Amino acid sequence: MRAIRPARELMAPALLGLAFLNIAFPTSAHAQADFYKGKTVEIIISSGAGGGLDTNGRIVARHLGNHIPGNPTVVAKNMPGAGHIRAANYVFSQAPKDGTTIGTFIPIFVMAHVLERSKGIQFNPANFQWLVSTSSSNSTVYVWHTTGVKSLEDAMQREVLMGGTGVSSYNVIYPTVLNSLVGTKFKLVTGYKSTTEIAIAMERGEVQGRAGNNFNSLTSEHGDWLKTGKINLLAQVGLERDPDFPKVPLITEFAKTDEARQILRFFSTDVVIGRPFVTSPGVPAERVVLLRQAFDRMLKDKAFREDAKKAGIEISPVGGVAIQKIVADFMNTPADVVAKAKAAMEPGDTTERKK
Repeated sequence: MRAIRPARELMAPALLGLAFLNIAFPTSAHAQADFYKGKTVEIIISSGAGGGLDTNGRIVARHLGNHIPGNPTVVAKNMPGAGHIRAANYVFSQAPKDGTTIGTFIPIFVMAHVLERSKGIQFNPANFQWLVSTSSSNSTVYVWHTTGVKSLEDAMQREVLMGGTGVSSYNVIYPTVLNSLVGTKFKLVTGYKSTTEIAIAMERGEVQGRAGNNFNSLTSEHGDWLKTGKINLLAQVGLERDPDFPKVPLITEFAKTDEARQILRFFSTDVVIGRPFVTSPGVPAERVVLLRQAFDRMLKDKAFREDAKKAGIEISPVGGVAIQKIVADFMNTPADVVAKAKAAMEPGDTTERKK
């Protein structure tokens, strides 16, 4: 029988290895702390003030600095525009490549790149350094209760005014795709500066519904709408039905052909990216690791979780390495599927809101 070696004997090589690392890289951790000490880290939020992405980003800004060596000041800054492309362009191309700028975007910017939705795109999503996603949630299509529209089938029979922001936003893409592939009669009213403006427009009767509101944002921002029946949920967007809303059908369930189902699934995939945080390409690898570790510690922090709970923000994190792979796979969508998805995105019945 092989003799069992004492624990101290087994640990000796490991301890020697650690000692070597400390000798070889004596200042690495200290250097990172020294780098961030006294600095300001910006979190660029791709939406306007007041939405779920904004709330989530600001909660992270309040806590993240406590977990980055050197304890930098962390500030949140809104940068809406062009369907989240403006903020993505900034973080990718213009922000310092030193780890002092972090972006949080609605993941539509990944799809916008795949579909070549804007000539103004200056980024490649696969080249962002993905740090974490703090949560993911299915998206929705819903209308105000006074419309009399109670199902997606009803929206195939009558015109429904849907509020929209930029052409590359989910609130524009989902109604357009459903019109093309399912036969709904959504008419888009675009030009709203934020989803908060769309919500107010719904309450005023300017528009009758909206798409692209994730369940986690909807329940935190407008939980009263759900409780009092102010909105009718017509469909959800995702790969599986949300367990909290099992009676709301997926948009893929309305496909009439295998081809339509394949395209609708394409438009349903990126919701798993959730509420991601990224930093710029070119940031040193050791600093990316440090930021991922900082997010990991923050997400376990009781104070952060209590803050998120008070704001109604769900926390169900996915690591940056996993998100990086999801994005890379999405970027490699077969060309024939991309072509069909582009065709489904051809502009339909759209009007600009009155200023």
